[in-house]
Amino acid sequence: MNGHTPVMLDEVREALHPHDGARYVDGTFGGGGYSTAILEAADCTVLGIDRDPTAIARGQDLVKRFGGRLTLVEGEFSRMKEFVSATDGIVLDLGVSSFQFDQPERGFSFREDGPLDMRMSLSGISAADFVNSAEPADLIRVIAQYGEEKNAKRIVRAIIAARPISSTVELAAIVSQAQGPAALRHPIHPATRTFQALRIYVNDELGELTRGLDAALDILNPHGRLVVVSFHSLEDRIVKQFLSRRSSAAPRASRHAPQQAASKPLFKLVTTKARQPGAAEIERNPRARSARLRAAEKLAA
Repeated sequence: MNGHTPVMLDEVREALHPHDGARYVDGTFGGGGYSTAILEAADCTVLGIDRDPTAIARGQDLVKRFGGRLTLVEGEFSRMKEFVSATDGIVLDLGVSSFQFDQPERGFSFREDGPLDMRMSLSGISAADFVNSAEPADLIRVIAQYGEEKNAKRIVRAIIAARPISSTVELAAIVSQAQGPAALRHPIHPATRTFQALRIYVNDELGELTRGLDAALDILNPHGRLVVVSFHSLEDRIVKQFLSRRSSAAPRASRHAPQQAASKPLFKLVTTKARQPGAAEIERNPRARSARLRAAEKLAA
């Protein structure tokens, strides 16, 4: 598994608390780092899910290593109910895997030139398809909303003028020029937010997360744990709000409305606020710097 560094591995293992005889779901298998740690921590089984067929192929060595204790399936983690009916724990790492970032042909990074692709599943519309065919208003909405980019209009004007665009380096140069010289002095590359926005849109990452959290709640056994590692504020906000709403009783209805019984909490928070990687991990793996971990335990009915 060279090239893959699982983020906050110790914290994930602690929050998930693997134990003998349990069944776990690694919903974002990637390089298999979390699955390996779970299987080494206890005599348990893991179902690894990944929408990237190359991750499933790469993981076959681990399947052989752990025998019948590790099973891999190709698909979105939002479909986990199709693959398993009950589980004692679920871990989701919402970041792009190191393998995807480090392969220029996948088009996730502008550090090396490659096709403007960004598809995790290798199917559906690519980033190039969207960039070259979308209406300006749609491009502005995606870059502003998913990238939280304040210069979205200026960037989109430059994109429209330069279309068609086919490569990562080409798009990064267009965005950087549109941002102006001041942006080049910022520690974050001027095209980072635009690339993030396109990747989120192409892979429907926020919709996938929302559906995946609902599915996780349905299949977790009582006292089963959900652990989620996110990498930007949009994801973390969805996870935080999902767990917060389901870890406290519903508010009482207005005194002017019919009285309704308060719904029972479904989760107990394992982390009251998001945990962050330590300085030593960030130094070893700078990609971990934006990681946020949240965890909760499903309550008995």
